[in-house]
Amino acid sequence: MDPTQIRSYLLDLQKSIMTAISNLDGGTPFVSDAWHKNPGETLQGNGITQILENGHVFERAGCGFSHVRGPQLPPSATQHRPELAGSPFEAMGVSLVFHPRNPYVPTVHMNVRMICATPSSGAPVAWFGGGLDLTPYYGFEEDAVHFHQTCHDALAPYGSDLYPRFKAWCDDYFCLKHRGEQRGIGGIFFDDFSELGNDKSFEMLQSVGNSLLLAYLPIVERRKDTPYSERERAHQLYRRGRYVEFNLVWDRGTHFGLQSGGRTESILLSMPPLVSWSYQHAPQEGTPEHDLMKHFIVRREWI
Repeated sequence: MDPTQIRSYLLDLQKSIMTAISNLDGGTPFVSDAWHKNPGETLQGNGITQILENGHVFERAGCGFSHVRGPQLPPSATQHRPELAGSPFEAMGVSLVFHPRNPYVPTVHMNVRMICATPSSGAPVAWFGGGLDLTPYYGFEEDAVHFHQTCHDALAPYGSDLYPRFKAWCDDYFCLKHRGEQRGIGGIFFDDFSELGNDKSFEMLQSVGNSLLLAYLPIVERRKDTPYSERERAHQLYRRGRYVEFNLVWDRGTHFGLQSGGRTESILLSMPPLVSWSYQHAPQEGTPEHDLMKHFIVRREWI
């Protein structure tokens, strides 16, 4: 496994995704912010944060690449691999969250990453992780089916068992356990993955990364011009509050970045620009907002 090849793929993926998003937004430019960790800091490395804000379609679309090295893995990375606790590591990945302006367009999240640790008692150990998931504010059956079918098709060449496993893993992971509530309609999620061998596992990771635009762009095209009022906008901002809760309370990627001394501004690029909370809010029965909670933000099979 060649780290240079993985880095090259991730940088190309970031560029292709953000170029497509900028074009979809009518040519709205995105900021490309290259960063380096300062000499003397515990964590060493570099990255590029690319972000589009206040666009026609997207209020905030952030996509970050990072490549870091550190003297010891943080706790969030070793909870399933205790034998690697304290090992020096190298990690690189691309992570994105796109927050649309129109409430009928869902928010999407994707992450693809590689981590390699070198324990004192053995050879380097590498594994892959990531996935993509969709968080709608209003439910559309055809959008959910399309998204999950694309996830299924990305994994199919690598084993018929992968989509059911990763789909269930996604449902388990993207759950606000303190509320007993799913964050969205899910997708696929995997971590600590190397069972296909390094080369084939990396190939699978590429298939997942390359599926993002196929899964998401047709949905955006269908929904971005849907008329909406302040009612839909208020519901969108309320549901974004759940997104923030998950990212800060439960997300291992956020915890890994902060625990390892990563760049805070880049780690938190997933945060929506506007959000709201209301006390004991409950959608009225018979409304589209209630339908979202009853039929979409639940664990179910889509394909």
